[in-house]
Amino acid sequence: MRDQIVLACEQCKRKNYRASRNKKVSTEKLSQKKFCPACRTHTMHKEGKV
Repeated sequence: MRDQIVLACEQCKRKNYRASRNKKVSTEKLSQKKFCPACRTHTMHKEGKV
């Protein structure tokens, strides 16, 4: 049921984090504010393709 997703930085577009989510429960795309080591700041990370 749970699918693997990748969280990518919105500014530099690098894939920094991996996570999993249940597609039946949460249907919208995941976005979280996380630390980007490339930008060296906290930025929004959106769900992308694995």
